[in-house]
Amino acid sequence: MEIQYLSYLRDNPDAFPNETEHKLTIEPISLQEIATLEQLYNNGNPFPKVLKELLFLAGSLCYVLDFGIFDTQQEMQDDVREHMASQSRAISRPFYAIDVYNQGDQFLFIYLDEGEDPPVYEGLYSGGGVNFPDWIHSVSVKSLSELINHRIDRQKAGRNPF
Repeated sequence: MEIQYLSYLRDNPDAFPNETEHKLTIEPISLQEIATLEQLYNNGNPFPKVLKELLFLAGSLCYVLDFGIFDTQQEMQDDVREHMASQSRAISRPFYAIDVYNQGDQFLFIYLDEGEDPPVYEGLYSGGGVNFPDWIHSVSVKSLSELINHRIDRQKAGRNPF
């Protein structure tokens, strides 16, 4: 697969490149797994290019995204949707969760119908608050590739990428 948006991730595959044993290296999933995910979560339509690249490079392990306790991308997607349903929350457009955190109470996602390198949104199951009155809000990056690049830079600077 040609990498157009996530070359920085491709070129920085290790969280700790100077380590000998615990580099925390990105791990991919197969193109067949990606096709299955497209069937399940995007009505068989292709994912945005940046998401396909992310999954192809680091769909099993990505040091700048938290996939939670899940063994597969499908488990994470299903859990997000089940958790939303249990909180009487719904997203009517096709979307894909890219990061789950705060013991599953929050997640980052992209809408699958907003271009090849879409913006990133955060879902807060328990609702918003003073700063974010809605349960869904955009995060302060222009695109998924920008989020990944920003987090890689934080990691390289010795800071927590999150």
